[in-house]
Amino acid sequence: MANYFSSNFTLGILGGGQLGKMMLYETRKFDITTHVIDPSAEAPSRISCDYFEQGDLMDFDTVYNFGKNVDVLTFEIEGVNIEALAKLESEGKKVYPSSETLKNIQDKGVQKNFYKHHKIPTAPFLVFKTKDDLTEAIVRKELTLPFVWKSCTGGYDGNGVSVIRTEEDIIPLAEGSCIAEKLIPFKNELAVIVVRNPSGDVKTYPVVEMEFHPEANQVEYVICPARIDDKVAKNARDIAVKVSEAFKHVGLLAVEMFQTEDDEIIVNEVAPRPHNSGHYSIEGSYTNQFEQQIRAILDLPLGNTDSKVGGIMVNLVGAEGHTGEVVYKNIEKIMAMDGVTPHIYGKKQTRPFRKMGHVTIVNEDIDKAREIAEEVKNSIKVISK
Repeated sequence: MANYFSSNFTLGILGGGQLGKMMLYETRKFDITTHVIDPSAEAPSRISCDYFEQGDLMDFDTVYNFGKNVDVLTFEIEGVNIEALAKLESEGKKVYPSSETLKNIQDKGVQKNFYKHHKIPTAPFLVFKTKDDLTEAIVRKELTLPFVWKSCTGGYDGNGVSVIRTEEDIIPLAEGSCIAEKLIPFKNELAVIVVRNPSGDVKTYPVVEMEFHPEANQVEYVICPARIDDKVAKNARDIAVKVSEAFKHVGLLAVEMFQTEDDEIIVNEVAPRPHNSGHYSIEGSYTNQFEQQIRAILDLPLGNTDSKVGGIMVNLVGAEGHTGEVVYKNIEKIMAMDGVTPHIYGKKQTRPFRKMGHVTIVNEDIDKAREIAEEVKNSIKVISK
């Protein structure tokens, strides 16, 4: 095995946002040397890595040259130049997850067709090259309202997704390729994180349940374990493993799913990296998702994915009507509560609904944790000066 610890081995991370920052806590714990590149000079990760570079993640030369100077390359955001990753791999560089895995995920149209091809249950859908093609399909009655519109590329944190109930709803949609998906009535939105190393060891984390903010289309609470039947939970974990095998991914894969009215599990989408639905694991699990990502991509033994205690995560997002230098109002109030830990991402500027941090709440009793989470949500406010 390579000597990763206190050595000149270097791990490269494309993207320096909060996910990278939280991954870097773990590399610090193991004394692993890290290089990070991000378009922003103010990237949250810049304070925690050994070497930081500012650069465009979609630019071939930038990504290729950055990758040449590290031993293993990973990413914390899907918007990176795939051709550069493929070139690095062809020259023998270890890139995890691989360019092949990312190619099947980065474009949502490709991702949906991948599920269809691999017989993975997903909502019926149509892919359109342009917004005009979508409008024509409605005129021709090939597509009926309501449906879910998703931009094929560039969507994040609820951006790039809209429920289309009337023809007027189409007007503000972005141009460019998109998918129209059947609106499926569901009981729960669930997620399972699967972890796999190059040796082929695979583990899943317990199923989590996600409660969404009605307007922002963002996750408000992540609850672990999900309050669902054991049979449904087992099915969700089995399907997540099937998805992971199909993608042949290495590292973490967050599989987002719907539990339908008749308890079927259908896959919504995946993210090949640490994910919002796994943040509870920092305080709640034996091995948190960020340490697990490091273990997986370095082909180290995978850690225990069980929870030590029930966990809930609350996203801290910028309050409406506030833009500018950030202030965390009433943070000391929530820190006085039992089992509550705030995580501040290091973004100096807030704006409405921008993800600025999260709070984990751990408790033996998940219902009690949910009550405290509500109190946290109502107490702390992310405002501007």
